[in-house]
Amino acid sequence: MTTTTTTLRPAVGRDALDYLDERHPDRPLVVHTYRPAAHGPDDPVVLVQHGIKRNGDEYRDFWIEAAEKHRVLVVATTFGNEGFATPENYNNGSVIAPDGTVRPREDWLYAILPRVVDALRAGGVTRRPKVRLFGHSAGGQFAHRLLATQDHSPYEAVSPANPGWYTLPTLDRAFPEGLGGLGLGRADLERWLAYPMTILAGNQDIDTADENLPKAPEALAQGPTRYARARFFLDMALRESARLGVACGWKLVTIPGVGHDGCAMGKAAAAIWFEGRVPAIGELSASATSVA
Repeated sequence: MTTTTTTLRPAVGRDALDYLDERHPDRPLVVHTYRPAAHGPDDPVVLVQHGIKRNGDEYRDFWIEAAEKHRVLVVATTFGNEGFATPENYNNGSVIAPDGTVRPREDWLYAILPRVVDALRAGGVTRRPKVRLFGHSAGGQFAHRLLATQDHSPYEAVSPANPGWYTLPTLDRAFPEGLGGLGLGRADLERWLAYPMTILAGNQDIDTADENLPKAPEALAQGPTRYARARFFLDMALRESARLGVACGWKLVTIPGVGHDGCAMGKAAAAIWFEGRVPAIGELSASATSVA
């Protein structure tokens, strides 16, 4: 009988731990971690969500420099191709079943990350009450959809970076274009708009020929490039907040000189979170070649 994983205790340095979620015991995941020797249980935890290449190990490694500098435990939960091969089964959280019905909320992939953190707490490596979440490209889609649909209490900061397209803050369009059809209401929409989400967008993420750039009509309606779509997303949030008469907590931070580069965007997120600044172009130009 397959059992679920309830305890995770990563070693110091790089590690890769098998994880079986209680709601998906037939679809194993790997949790790639980096734990600095100086990290203590009250130090920060950053969840890092990979892109379409399912390369959680690389995304973990992108954060090692920041991890050592700021005593951060890096946790990259990896949704591999064997169990989560399509955008519906990763980017879109496995919310909609093949027959078009909405799966139970506990089965949405977005609900897995807090359970991973609980397993780390059970392993004694953290007692941090809240964690940070960064996702790039497909992981940026995952991160902002998580925030749109889940309890916010586990997260002290969330930054989606360079998503290919966005779920819009409206109940009038069906998921994943909007939040319609999921059983959510106005209070859920207002809660999402109020959260201080920081959208990160590289101003050179403008390649319209990128084979991984979503080109469905709903995505193209948001703009021709990822950078344009980020601005469209924020503009709509501001309009919707004004219509509802509520404050919008979102902001868009442009990362200068950066294209579709998960390494550079991770460095930018770390500098914003832990140093209160946007890095200069020269600090990011030596990053790895573009990684989805």
